[in-house]
Amino acid sequence: MPLSIRWPRFIFVSLVALVGIAGFSSLGVWQIQRLYWKRDLIEQVDTRIHAVPIPAPGPAGWSEQDAYRRVTVTGRFLHDEDVLIYTPSDYGPADWVLTPLVTDTGMIIMVNRGVVPDTRARAGEYARDDGTVTVTGLLRVSEDKGWLFSRENDPANGHWYRRDIGSITTAMGYDNAAPYFVDQELGAAAGWPRGGQTVVQFRNAHLSYALTWFALAGVVFAGYVLVLWGHRTAKVCVAPAVDHHA
Repeated sequence: MPLSIRWPRFIFVSLVALVGIAGFSSLGVWQIQRLYWKRDLIEQVDTRIHAVPIPAPGPAGWSEQDAYRRVTVTGRFLHDEDVLIYTPSDYGPADWVLTPLVTDTGMIIMVNRGVVPDTRARAGEYARDDGTVTVTGLLRVSEDKGWLFSRENDPANGHWYRRDIGSITTAMGYDNAAPYFVDQELGAAAGWPRGGQTVVQFRNAHLSYALTWFALAGVVFAGYVLVLWGHRTAKVCVAPAVDHHA
């Protein structure tokens, strides 16, 4: 007697396997695409941070593709409007010192002059550059979104925990402000603020993610093969023999 297939169950198992294999494989392909994208991004950023600096773009002349590009900007610091942004650092609890710099065209660019230990920063014990200065640093995109455990900015009370340039310049009443900030490079003179603290490091685990998704697709495929094999080797019902001597 031939083995009968339970078609509803077989179709259901086949559909589940197909969806699983296709879904996990698609995620694996997507991670491979992300891998090449991330490698290209790292190469571009590495080229930018070592390039000859260019003039900082105006508020309407930039894009997020300019992130980590070396730029220069000349103007005058408005030290009486420094913004302190709390951050952990190699020096313990500290603050970024963001100072508005006004150019000769009236544009405002927030410059991250560097990090200062928290007690010194709150006491105002750090250097200030008077007169016209030229700053060289990396163009950074505004930190509009917080991280998992980051505290929310409190503009009303002047408490800042991330470099959200849009919120900062709005709270300060600047109409002609660049929507990015500049991380100032480490200068020759020691002291505070200490620039050059930009961490240019991108996590790139896309290959391991891709291998994980492809492995899951393989597991689903192997499970499906086992199910088919189980159907093939199931016990066949055999008709009872007829006793001719009865």
